[in-house]
This record gives sequence, structure tokens and C-alpha cells, in this order.
Amino acid sequence: MTDSQEPVLLHTAGRAAHITLNRPRALNALNHTMVRRIDAALAAWADDPAVETVVLTGAGERGLCAGGDIRAVHDDARDGDGTASAAFWYDEYRLNARIARYPKPYVAVMDGIVMGGGVGLSAHGGVRVVTERSRIAMPETGIGFVPDVGGTHLLTRTPGELGTHLALTGATAGGADALLCGLADHFVPSAALPRLVADLASLPVREALARHAEPVPPAAELAGHREWIDSCYAAGTVEEIVRRLSAHGDPAAKEAAETLLTRSPTALKVTLAALRRARRLGSLERVLEQEYRVSCAALTGHDLVEGVRARIVDKDRAPRWSPATLGEVTDADVERFFAPLGARELRFTGGR
Repeated sequence: MTDSQEPVLLHTAGRAAHITLNRPRALNALNHTMVRRIDAALAAWADDPAVETVVLTGAGERGLCAGGDIRAVHDDARDGDGTASAAFWYDEYRLNARIARYPKPYVAVMDGIVMGGGVGLSAHGGVRVVTERSRIAMPETGIGFVPDVGGTHLLTRTPGELGTHLALTGATAGGADALLCGLADHFVPSAALPRLVADLASLPVREALARHAEPVPPAAELAGHREWIDSCYAAGTVEEIVRRLSAHGDPAAKEAAETLLTRSPTALKVTLAALRRARRLGSLERVLEQEYRVSCAALTGHDLVEGVRARIVDKDRAPRWSPATLGEVTDADVERFFAPLGARELRFTGGR
């Protein structure tokens, strides 16, 4: 392969090592080969005294990463036995944990679209940079899936119930919202990114950021919605959340309710349960172990294949969820997603 065909480009420049996701026509969607290559590079650089900083960027103009290669997951779940997808997630979630515990500054440039697996590669990093172009989301419920890659850990650490809102609706957060939610640390105008990246070759991260980071951009949109988000999403069930949103006087709350009613009912209920359990689990590693159970269970259900079909394959945007309504999803249906996997469990030693 030439460099232009490699899905991940690796190089060093001065004191910085660079990871560039290089599938721009697929908006740098993440596959198993990419996960393995990134993980191996990070393992090597952790012990390399010449590398002081790691920088993650995405090729192309549209964004860092649109998420995992869900078309491949769809095909595996529909036509195979799910083992390829389970193996991908096993290695991907271990990579997410490595990034979170990386011993050197890990600078994630979250410019443009950052969704799903892209959030896992970036938002666990020690230095997360957003721009005025950033569009960050965990849109899994729209394809019959549940936020993973440590997303339920990240979203339980947001102020109030902002994370519940983002997880259930799949709403997109701009740069200011990402900063508000703790998904990012610094705002740098997109035009200044090339200079920031260049400076990281010779400067410590703090000095490079001091040159290019700017004050937080205009007020976060979600900040103005905290009252109805916190009151509505504090409910104990998805049905009650929808009822509260529908009854609230704010048009944005009603719009959120309407959005929820288009999402997979099963995915919504499992997501809410996963978030509430993640709060009690505490550490990222324990949450990733839970997410692995949930993801593997989704492979054997109806809604993941159907959701990807409707959004990505046939693009008719008319998924036929089963069960079709929230009321038809039983507690047993939800509990199935959290059942132990026995010998197939993802297990971390330690974890904080």
C-alpha cells in the first residue's frame, strides 16, 4: 500500500508522534485494522524517550472520525455469527482504556465531525481540542445500538442530565457544548490548527496551546436548556422522560420528545439502564466491560441490523423497530443486554 491507501498514517515530527486517520471518503470510519495499528503505535511510543507528545488528527476536510464501520457490523450481524464485530469491539475498548491512561500527553484534535468510535479515540485523551467546526455526538440509539467506546462513562460525568439527553437523543454538541459537558478541554480556531500541530514538534503542549487556544466560544447552546433537561431526564423510565418532555412548555423539550419516539425503543431503555449503572460502576474499565456485554447482546437482536439498514444500507430512514413501542419493551428484554458472557467477557486488571 502507498501512504495514501493506508487507513492510519504514523509519523514523528520533532518531539511529537502523529496518528492520522486516513479514510477521508468514509469520514475516517474506524475498522479493526485501524484499531490494531493505533494500539501498537501507542504501545511503542509509550516507551520511546524521543516521543514526548502524541497527536491525533483526521485526514480530509469533514472531520476526525464518523465512528466505527457500522456497515461491516451490520453485515456481520446479519450474515455471520457476530464474532468479527465482537473481536473488533474487544480490541477497540482496550484501546479506549489505553488512551485514557496514556502516560504522555495525548492531544486529540476534534475538528469537524466526531461521532461514536471517534469520541472513543479522542474524548478519553488528556488534551482534547475543539474548534468552531466541531460536531460531537453519540448517535447510536438512531441505529438500534447503545453508546459504547466508554461513552456511557463520559456522558454520566456531564453536568446534571446533559449526558442523558445526548445519549438518548443522539443530539450533536458543538465546541462550546463539548467544553461544557467535559468532552473537551481547549478551543482553538480551525484556521490555527496547522500552526498548533506544527508547534507541538518543538514545544511542550502547554506552551503550544498558550499560543493558539482562545477563550471559550459563545455560550453553549445546552447551557440555556439545563432547566428542562435536568428536570425531564431525571425521571426513572424512558416513558416518564418522554411524558415530561412532551408536557414541558419549552419547544426544544417537545422536539426532544419527538426525536426519542423515532429511536429504537429497546436501545433507549438499554441506554438509560447502562447510564445509570455506569454511574455506580465508577471507573472507565468497569464501564467498558459492561458496554462489551451490551454490544455483544445487540448483535443477536433485531434493531441493530434494522437500524443500520434504514440509515446506511437502504437509506429509507424508516426503521421498523421490534418491539415497536416503549411499552412493549420489558424489563427482561433490557436485562438480557447485561447478562454475563462467561469466557467471552472483556476483563481489565485494575482500573480506577
